[in-house]
Order: sequence, then C-alpha cells, then structure tokens
Amino acid sequence: MSLDPKIIDTLSKVSTATITTILLKHGLRNVWMRGTKPLRPGQPRIVGRAFTLRFVPAREDLATPASWSSPISTRAAIEDMPAGCIAVVDALGVSDAGIFGDILCARMAKRGVAALITDGVIRDVAGVLETGLPVWCNGVAAPPSVAGLTFVAWQQPIGCGGVAVFPDDVVVVDQDGAVLIPQAMVDELVGAALEQENLENWIMGEVEKGAALPGLYPPNAENKARYEASKKKG
Repeated sequence: MSLDPKIIDTLSKVSTATITTILLKHGLRNVWMRGTKPLRPGQPRIVGRAFTLRFVPAREDLATPASWSSPISTRAAIEDMPAGCIAVVDALGVSDAGIFGDILCARMAKRGVAALITDGVIRDVAGVLETGLPVWCNGVAAPPSVAGLTFVAWQQPIGCGGVAVFPDDVVVVDQDGAVLIPQAMVDELVGAALEQENLENWIMGEVEKGAALPGLYPPNAENKARYEASKKKG
C-alpha cells in the first residue's frame, strides 16, 4: 500500500527529533532505531512505508553462499519491494557481516526503493555509495552476511535497533537516524508534528532575538498567545 503523497510531503518537513517528542506525548518512548546512522553526510529526510527483512544468527548448514539462490533470500525479497518503500532490516546489530553490498543496493535503487535502514552493517561501501541509494546503518564490514547471519523472511514483524517494526508502519529518517510511526497513528501524528515543528521554529526565532528560555520553551500562556498571533499575521 503506497503512502499518501500529502503525508510524505508533510512529514518531510518535520524532523525526527520533533516526531519523537510528539510520539512521547502519545505514550510511545521506544521509536528511535538504535545504530541507524547515515552512511553519507547530508542525506535528505526520507519518509516511506517499512518493508521489513529479518535475519537470525548464522547456522552453518543454512548460512552458505548457496543460500543466495534460495527462494527465501535477500535477492527474492528485493524483487518484492515496491517503489517508495523503505527497506528496514533486522540484522541483530551484528557488526562483522555486511548484509547488503553494491549489487543488491544497485538493484534496490533501480526498483525505486527510497532508502535502506538497518541496525547491522553493509559491505562494498564505495560501490554502495555510487548507487545513490540512501543508507542508514551501523557501519561497514568486508565479510558477507552468511559469515554471521541467516536470512529467513521478509514482510514480517521485526526488531530493528530495539524497535518493533511491522510491515507498512511509516518510517521517517534523517541525520538523527530512523524513527517509526505506527501505521494506525499516522493520520493523528501528521497534523500534530507539523504544528510542533512550526512552534519550535518560532521559539528558535525568539531565542535568536535574545529571549530567555523560561516561559518560552515550553511556552507559557503569554508566549502561546504571541505564537498564535504570529500565525495569524502569516
């Protein structure tokens, strides 16, 4: 199921920091995926539905180069990825086996995948960068995935960076990492997140003018009224 372009446009204007604040107000604390660092500085903020992939610890009879040709393989999973999705990969935080390299990332880019996010690492980093696929990961390693992991499934619930991710949940990722928005809460969060971002931009403007923080961040009744007045002025 594709994500409404209006939702993508709105959330693309809202930082992951702001989204975590809004989710905290709704009782969700564990939404930031640990270890999801931008592979390249300056990668844009990206919004999309999660397409999940899951690894388990390597077992020698299964984690072999021959498994790459299996019907249950990362290669097969990539061919199921719809354009605009964000591939979210549970790699158990393993740091010495690269889950994807340049060829797989190139295919993902050709299929229109918006980004790759994993709590693990990638390999062939120079080639991956050349593909142009935005990647958030926990580093790089030369050995292939089967050196430490067994691929078992896609489009199932996973844990990535300690966060429960279900297929079609919405993910927003920027320079601060990846944040999950539960699918059922997206519509509710969109308006609140944009309003919070606008408020914080106004507060930053006041700080730049020399205003003190007490009563401003968070705003007291007087400053809330000033903010509302500023919105009416456009």
